[in-house]
Amino acid sequence: PLAIGLAVAPAAAVLQSKALAPTALLALAVCVLRHRLRHRAWPWPEGAAVWAGLALFAWGAATALWALQPAKAFGTSAQVGGFFLLGAAACRAVAADDEAAKRRLMFAACGGLAAGLLLAALDHATGNAVRAAVRGLDKAPAHLHFGLKPAASAMALWLPLAAAAPLPRVWRGSVLAGGAAILLLLPGDTPKLAVLAAAAAGGAAVLAPRAAPRLLGAILAASILLMPLALGPVLARGVPADGLGFSAAHRLLIWDFAAARIAERPLLGWGMEASRAVPGRDASPSPEALARFGFADSAAAGYLPRAELLPLHPHNGALQLWLELGAPGALLGAALALLLGLAAARAARPAVATAALASGAVTAMLSFGAWQEWWIGAELMAAAALAGLPRRG
Repeated sequence: PLAIGLAVAPAAAVLQSKALAPTALLALAVCVLRHRLRHRAWPWPEGAAVWAGLALFAWGAATALWALQPAKAFGTSAQVGGFFLLGAAACRAVAADDEAAKRRLMFAACGGLAAGLLLAALDHATGNAVRAAVRGLDKAPAHLHFGLKPAASAMALWLPLAAAAPLPRVWRGSVLAGGAAILLLLPGDTPKLAVLAAAAAGGAAVLAPRAAPRLLGAILAASILLMPLALGPVLARGVPADGLGFSAAHRLLIWDFAAARIAERPLLGWGMEASRAVPGRDASPSPEALARFGFADSAAAGYLPRAELLPLHPHNGALQLWLELGAPGALLGAALALLLGLAAARAARPAVATAALASGAVTAMLSFGAWQEWWIGAELMAAAALAGLPRRG
């Protein structure tokens, strides 16, 4: 089931990124059910990383007691926590499969990636004509241009799996190199950075298969814990804005606002999903903030005065943990990141797992909301596939 899911998910994400949530849900659920039918036992999740993740969502549910939107806080915690638990069970089920099935899984993932990347390249080259046609539009509107970014981020997360496909080295290398080239040409800076981070981390893990993933996990954990302390003072003094486009400039203002709200409730946070309701989130940047960053003369000066200070989420997973779940949430998130680094070191192919972890971390720290179902589905499918990495030979 996961092989089928990864075969169709890249192309589905190109056409509509939100399709990843039901695709992942179905693939992971059938993996669990198939294991139950074959082994007459449920693949109960186990391991420290599972407990850290479940504790994170349990704490999120507890924050409903003081959250700005209690029902939403509890509902999101239960929904995403259940999704996480399903993904962890699917990891166990896939890991229990035989080596032949694992090789088929990697082959399907590689084929799906190739199809999705080619479809994305075709859509981009034709001015988004493919996605416009799917939506019944004669002409692609301007906003459709950046609709490829979610698909590109998901494919950047899955691209390292191609290195484990049972194919001749030249074919694996072609998918990896060609896929990276396409992702570097598609819209959005985050997928580009994710690809580069995956290449660097995967290369480091080739040289140091045990130390590199552990070091990556430690760096991610420290980044989560120290993000407000490191980012807040820098933003408070302002940073040079010359040459920044609207997206990058807006992120600085978002992070500045989020850091200020975190400082008001650092211990318990504002509650799960508070990013959508925290006081002042829909206000526009003050003239003082624009002047502090030097945005008055930047390329985005015409748009920033009308931008919201916090549209939907902080575009930084660490800041979102601190803002919504406070210090306990940040500690649990850091523990999960550290444990994922340790798990990557124990994977059948540490370089592949480390590259995927680095790619996902870049996207989590720079782009989407931490609780967006389609992105969580992409992460859980990646985790299950990494649990099923075939051994060499």
